[in-house]
Amino acid sequence: MKKQRPPLEWEKGELWILDQRKLPAREVWIRARSVETVAKAIESLAVRGAPLIGIAAAYGVALAAKEKGAAESILNAIERLRHTRRTGYNLFHALDCMREVVQRRRGKLAEHTLVEARRIHATESARCQTMSHHGAGLMEEGEQVLTYCNTGTLATGGIGTALGVIRTGFLEKKVSHVFVCETRPLTQGARLTLWELVQSGIPCTLICDNMVAALMATGEVQRVFVGADRIARNGDTANKIGTYMLALLAAYYEIPFHIVAPSTTIDASIKDGSEMEIEERDSKELTRSIPGLAKLQGYDVWNPAFDITPAGLIHSFVTEYGIEEPPFLESD
Repeated sequence: MKKQRPPLEWEKGELWILDQRKLPAREVWIRARSVETVAKAIESLAVRGAPLIGIAAAYGVALAAKEKGAAESILNAIERLRHTRRTGYNLFHALDCMREVVQRRRGKLAEHTLVEARRIHATESARCQTMSHHGAGLMEEGEQVLTYCNTGTLATGGIGTALGVIRTGFLEKKVSHVFVCETRPLTQGARLTLWELVQSGIPCTLICDNMVAALMATGEVQRVFVGADRIARNGDTANKIGTYMLALLAAYYEIPFHIVAPSTTIDASIKDGSEMEIEERDSKELTRSIPGLAKLQGYDVWNPAFDITPAGLIHSFVTEYGIEEPPFLESD
């Protein structure tokens, strides 16, 4: 299996970000020398995926620490980055870790923040590796699985969450084929997940999101693995819009539906999904894909980036600690 280059690389005091908006047509890298460049990359989805956003934000803080008046620059950077995305929890977890560095340390903040950013990156990568083995253990030999959005190296900085489980399952002959949902409106499944699977040599089939029910009715899908952006204490899970629909269909066809996410995605401070803020994106993400639609007048667009899947529809949660069930406690 071909090893994929990490989507974030720190080199000589700069952060290089793989621009995921350009994939799979072109491999373009953004050279980030300031926190503002990192913030804009997160906001524009050049860098995406809950764990990877947290990692990128940590490196953004490390860039700010190189500026004059490092302590103040860091606090300003943290505040700027906190407002880039609203739903995914890994961002806030990473920024809290970076804030603690400023509170604990005196002097050499550039050095200490970079060490912490690298620790966050390495830890998230290790979590992915551990989760992949836990998740693969759920499967029997030769299963055909379905996944949604993108949860691989491009979203995590490691082997992946749900896609990491699938990769490991393939190596262990547990996965024989992967069905990939296109994932409207930004087609992360078609553009990114399919690209990662093809690079890894894993047999896969692309489907439109509205084909899922028809596919499940054939009996060809034995299991569903998806990632998460935020998980409440009771297990309610925010993930890419359309995940709730998949969970409902999986329940109807009695197909196990699994969430794969690190503990840094669990926000045990909120009791359930009703307390989650769901980010809404620009209407152009929908209208620009159809020629002439943007010029049409007299209609509205609703474009939530995420939906919430109730815990009762989730068969199990795969974290670095193993196969878990809610409620999730603060100490997790």
